[in-house]
Amino acid sequence: MDICHVRLHRECGTHSQNVLRSRWRVAVMAVSKPLSRFWEWGKNIVCVGRSYAGHPVLFLKPSTAYVPKGSPILMPAYSGSLHHELELGVVMGKRCRAAPESAAVDCVGGYALCLNMTARDVQDECKKGLPWTLARSFTASCPVSAFVPKEKIPDPHNLKLWLGVNGELRQEGETSSMIFSIPCIISYVSKIITLEEGVVILTGTPKGVGPVKENDEIEAGIHGLVNMRFKVEKPEY
Repeated sequence: MDICHVRLHRECGTHSQNVLRSRWRVAVMAVSKPLSRFWEWGKNIVCVGRSYAGHPVLFLKPSTAYVPKGSPILMPAYSGSLHHELELGVVMGKRCRAAPESAAVDCVGGYALCLNMTARDVQDECKKGLPWTLARSFTASCPVSAFVPKEKIPDPHNLKLWLGVNGELRQEGETSSMIFSIPCIISYVSKIITLEEGVVILTGTPKGVGPVKENDEIEAGIHGLVNMRFKVEKPEY
C-alpha cells in the first residue's frame, strides 16, 4: 500500500465508517428538527389566495414571519390598517415535488391554526401591480398554534375555525367551504415550488376579516382541537 493510499484511507475512513457517520448525521438532524416545532426551522410559508375560482393565487412569507405562543404580533410601522385572516395551515412532513392529488396527503405531517396578518392599506396599493411583500411578508405576520399531528385530523375538510378580537367573534367558517381541496392545493403548489419538510401552506381564510389595533387581543381556535391567543403590539424600533 503506497503512502498516498494510506493517507487517503486515514483521512476518509472506510466505506462502512462513512456510512455510519452519514447515518449519525441524519439521526442528529432528525432529533434536532422535530416537526412539532416547525416554526423554528421551516424555510417558507406558502400562502394561497382564493381570488379566482380557476386556480389558486400564491405568495410567500419568510420564516421570520412566524409568531409562536408567548410572542406578540408586531404591527408594521408603515401601515395604518392591520387585518387578521384566519387560516388552516398544512405542515409538510416530507419533501414534495410535482405530487399528484392522489398522493398529496401522504406528504402532510400535520396541521396548525395560523393567522395571515395583512397590512390592508398597503395591499390595496399593491393590487395596482406592485409585489405583495410589504403587505404580507413583514416580520411577525404569521402567528401559529401548537402543531396538530395529521392522525388527529382524519378529515381536514371537516373542521370549524373561529376567531375573536377582545372577546367579540369576528370569523367563523368550515373547511368544507374551501374552494380548493387540500390535495388540490398541495399538488398545484408542488408543481411550481418544491415543498420541503417543515414548509407550511396557508389554505385561505373564511369571511369576516377585519382590522386590529395596538393592545387588541386575538383568540382563535379549531373546535375541539387547539386554541391560541396573541396580543397586538407596536415594535420598539
